[in-house]
Amino acid sequence: MDAVLIQTIIIGLTGLLCGAILAIAAHFLSVYEDPRIEKVTALLPGINCGGCGYTGCSDYAKAIVTQSVPINSCKPGGAETVLSLATALSVQAVATERQVALVLCNGDDTYAVRTATYNGIADCLAAEFVSGSGKGCRYGCMGLGSCSRVCPVQAIRIEQGLAIVDPALCIACGKCVTACPRTLIKLIPESRSIHVLCRSQDRGPDVKKVCSVGCIACTICVKTCNGQGITMEGQLAVVDYSVPLDVDAVVEKCPAHTIHKRSGLKPGNPA
Repeated sequence: MDAVLIQTIIIGLTGLLCGAILAIAAHFLSVYEDPRIEKVTALLPGINCGGCGYTGCSDYAKAIVTQSVPINSCKPGGAETVLSLATALSVQAVATERQVALVLCNGDDTYAVRTATYNGIADCLAAEFVSGSGKGCRYGCMGLGSCSRVCPVQAIRIEQGLAIVDPALCIACGKCVTACPRTLIKLIPESRSIHVLCRSQDRGPDVKKVCSVGCIACTICVKTCNGQGITMEGQLAVVDYSVPLDVDAVVEKCPAHTIHKRSGLKPGNPA
């Protein structure tokens, strides 16, 4: 028999054998994946922000299908995504109110005193290790933009040394909350509009030395709302966002102008 023909037959048989081995391996080693996982993944926003507690949308989808975790943990998707998931999975929709990030500080370079010039790494955590960014208030926003850089939707900007969140863009992923070494950023329900923009625990006279809009612990706001919505935590007035607060007088009567009224609603969203 011709040598070339023999080699051709050997190569062909080898190919068939390898193909058969691969087919058998694929059959026995294949891992079944519930088709609902792909369907649920497609219904999620695909931002992969991690705000749900999972590394990405596909991991969250897998957890929903295989572990029956709640379907309302996707903050960027909001009520619309919850409704779509509930319909697809034939489960009850339990939507939660949209949240937005809020920076609990209003001490920009207009109001806050700088006691030193910071020339280090433009990172808030790095600056915190060396006593801050030069701002006199040891509780206030350092304005170095660590929160802005981790925001996946560019919802945070730095103006005059202060981080400012655009509520219309915010997806409440929580990355900025984690990035702030002074725990100045908080996720709050979008319908809440009255805020104490300060985190200082210093006494009133000490606060006034470093910031003209810091809380001086006068307690006028607490008395004005009868302690329903604002309480004192040490030297600081704090809003309880679990309680509706619609007393505009607390804004008007604050002598330090620490309390502001800002809507977190997206344009077009009902109040």
